[in-house]
This record gives sequence, C-alpha cells and structure tokens, in this order.
Amino acid sequence: MKSSFKIIVILLFANVALQISNAQERVLFFQTNWGFTGSWNEFCEKAKTSEYDGVEVWVPQENKSIELLQHSLKKNKLEVIYICGVDRSLPIEEGIVKFKADLLKAISLKPMAINCHTGSDFFSVNENKAFIELAQQLSAEYSIPIYHETHRGRFSYTLPTALEMIEEIPLLPFTLDVSHWMVVHESLLFSEQERLNLILKNTHHIHARVGFEQAPQVNNPQAPEWDSTLQRHLDLWENIIQQRLDEKGFITITTEFGPPTYMPTEPFTQKPLSDLWETNVFIMNALKNRLK
Repeated sequence: MKSSFKIIVILLFANVALQISNAQERVLFFQTNWGFTGSWNEFCEKAKTSEYDGVEVWVPQENKSIELLQHSLKKNKLEVIYICGVDRSLPIEEGIVKFKADLLKAISLKPMAINCHTGSDFFSVNENKAFIELAQQLSAEYSIPIYHETHRGRFSYTLPTALEMIEEIPLLPFTLDVSHWMVVHESLLFSEQERLNLILKNTHHIHARVGFEQAPQVNNPQAPEWDSTLQRHLDLWENIIQQRLDEKGFITITTEFGPPTYMPTEPFTQKPLSDLWETNVFIMNALKNRLK
C-alpha cells in the first residue's frame, strides 16, 4: 500500500512539473490576498505587476466571487493555489464531511495545488490522521497536490507533533511556515536542525514569513536589527528550494506577511509598522537575489 502510494505521489508531482515546464522560472512565487481590500481584478493585476507567478487564496464562498476570481486569474495569466481548512468546531465525523466537500470544491476549480490547515492541536493522532488520509485519497484520485501547512492550532502546531505524524505517514507533503514554530518553541531552531531536516525533506510548498522567538511576524524584515533572523529563514527556504529543484524541477512559494494586528502596530493609532504589500515583495526579491 505504501509503495503504491509512493508511485502515485511521484507521478502526481511529475504531472505538475510537466504543466509548468514552459515557465521561465522553476521557482514560482505566489502572493496572498490576506489584508488586501480591493477587488479580485485589482488584486490579480497588482500581483502580476509585482511579478508574481500566481496567487494563494481561500476558496471564495459565493459563486459570483469565484467567477470574478477565475476571470481575473485568466486575464492576468496567473496560477492559483487554493486554501482549505478543517472546521475545528465540528464533531470529527461532521468535520470530515465538510472537509471533503471543501476539498472537492477547490479541486473542481483546477488550481495548481491545495494548501490545507489540517486537523487540530486538540485532536488525537488518529483523528488528525483521518483528515490527512482523506486528503491523500483525493489528491491521488484527482491528480492534484494537496499540502498540509505547519500551523499553530493544527496537527502540526509543533515540530515534534509534525514528526510524530511523519512516523505514521512517511510521505506526508508539507507546506512549511516555520514562523509558527519559531514562536511556539521560542527558538530559531538552530539546535533542532537535525529534526527540522526531516520536515524540509517533506516540504513541497513554502509560506515565506519571518518570525522570531516571541511572535510569528517581525515588524519589518528590511530593518537591520532583523537581518540575522531573516538570514536564518532564507537559509531554510534555500535548502528546501534546492531539494525540490533537484527532485522535481520546481518549487512554489507564497510570501505571506499578514495585516494588522498580525502585523505589529503603533499603540493607540494601530498604524501598521510596515507596508504589507511592499514587505511581501521584499521577501520575494530577497529570495530571488539569494538564488541568483
């Protein structure tokens, strides 16, 4: 069973690699709409102008909004990664049903991949495993990559819990957002590099945000006081990028700094301490420069 699934995964990623074989760059950058208040068309046009290859967004709830997004993607020649999440407020059985429906809806829209906020830190290993196995089944059935994001509040809220799940499902494909673990473990994880390497091996998509020991987002990654923290993240991301380029020829990365109050703000005025769009573009260009 495990060897059969391994073959399916290899073929799955090979198919995606063929789809983008004509792309100039093998490192594809995606922009988040988190905090963007304009229309889908304004968002997609701005992403294209900023030299992104695609966008990563939650599946819109309304059919009209889906139509507008799909039109804007086509018009601006952008790829899309959709996000789905497990509703942790529901009983497990109902949560499974809703998660499957959400995944099928995302699959029907033919994204390049799906990124999942999977399970819960309050579910058991077997309960979380059920959601992952459902995603694996649909991924194989519909030939679409489905990744599971390392995220607070989910099954992968710590490095040890993510490793525990890898023992259960060795080929578990991750979206790595290491900023969550930086704050959970109050560490840049230098001392845990050997364990972290096991996650890097399984990472197929990156959420590029710079966190630190006390928060999942620095106030401005361009500030000199954060340079060593930025370099730590760039080192980890470059490691993943080189592994995936060697293995399957491409890698996807979403720059994912968030808006206030995820982004630190001034007291009283709540004015954000950096420009959200500019910060995400800075991270994209920092990675491009690192990879030259």
